[in-house]
Amino acid sequence: MAGASRKPALVAYLMAGDPSLPQSRAYARALQGVADVVEIGVPFSDPVADGPVIQRAATRSLAVGTTPQDALDLVRDLRADGFAPPVLLMTYYNLFFRAGLENFVRRAADAGADGFVVPDLPLEESRPLRAVAREKGLSLVLLASPASDDARIASIAKATGGFLYLVSAYGVTGVRGDLPTETLDLVKRAKAAAGRTPLAVGFGVSKPEHVSALAGAGADAVVVGSAIVERIERGEPPERVAEFVRSLRG
Repeated sequence: MAGASRKPALVAYLMAGDPSLPQSRAYARALQGVADVVEIGVPFSDPVADGPVIQRAATRSLAVGTTPQDALDLVRDLRADGFAPPVLLMTYYNLFFRAGLENFVRRAADAGADGFVVPDLPLEESRPLRAVAREKGLSLVLLASPASDDARIASIAKATGGFLYLVSAYGVTGVRGDLPTETLDLVKRAKAAAGRTPLAVGFGVSKPEHVSALAGAGADAVVVGSAIVERIERGEPPERVAEFVRSLRG
């Protein structure tokens, strides 16, 4: 995950279909060469881990009729255009449950996705989806939070795919002014507990100062979501959103 400059890798999040699927394609394309990984949200009506900004994005996306298949088709279209960065799909377990694990994972693999982030799926319940994803060559990224003790972080790190996603603070996603002390403490604890598993920190990352502090604590990557979605909500064009993401590395 670490870049050649040893600065943390950037994982950029956007919601499929917000404000429309053609515009999602344009934003994703603008992030190519800027973000190391692109995380695409599949809109969901009851997003327990998302704060107001991403909830509004999901609502806008659902209002224009975006379906899970549309999100997969977005990935397929990007790949057909030569889109190179790894793509993770972020959504909730109900979509897998309803479609069937093998069915949804196979369709995601066929579309060109590289893995999933499923924030409402705990380690203890993740084995079936991990097994199906692994069979198709995809990763299931697992999450740890400030409430996770060191032994649990080690267990999650052993099971996760690609990297361990550290939730920076208690609560939901959303832009925060300052990083809580618990965030840097979590990164340092996870660095010791997770061994060689790369660490990516999300929820609240929005400033170069955040990125620098997290890198100093040992993070290999940062996940930027609400700060991007907020700019899309304001109608900023793709190139300006890409420039914002680029600026986070300082």
